[in-house]
Amino acid sequence: MPGSTFAEHINVHVGLQVGSDPAGLVRGDSPDASWETDLKVLEGSEGVDYRGEAVQGRRGERFVYLTWGTVEGDAFTMFRRAKVMLSDLPKTLRPRPKVVVDIPLTQEDGSPRCARVPANLMTWREGSA
Repeated sequence: MPGSTFAEHINVHVGLQVGSDPAGLVRGDSPDASWETDLKVLEGSEGVDYRGEAVQGRRGERFVYLTWGTVEGDAFTMFRRAKVMLSDLPKTLRPRPKVVVDIPLTQEDGSPRCARVPANLMTWREGSA
């Protein structure tokens, strides 16, 4: 985790974006963060598609966001997001009931991870149900 301050941002938190809102906010100086969301994998004649409350994007380009922002009282103000592409989910894990992806949330320069998370930085594995 990159810490609770970044540039001019203080009280930094990260959460899973559900719709347009953050869910499960975790302080940026916590030792780690985790979220759970249901993901439905649909395989059909047009290929694989994904559905779920945290799923964003168009068919063929589905992803989930990890949203970074500041918290003041009950207000969350987003300043950066990381995009986890669901097309990076290995085919061998699609039928599994629970899948875990590990992502470094701090970029090489020490800032909060943002933009599309490179596939080579994500470790996908079967989780315990």
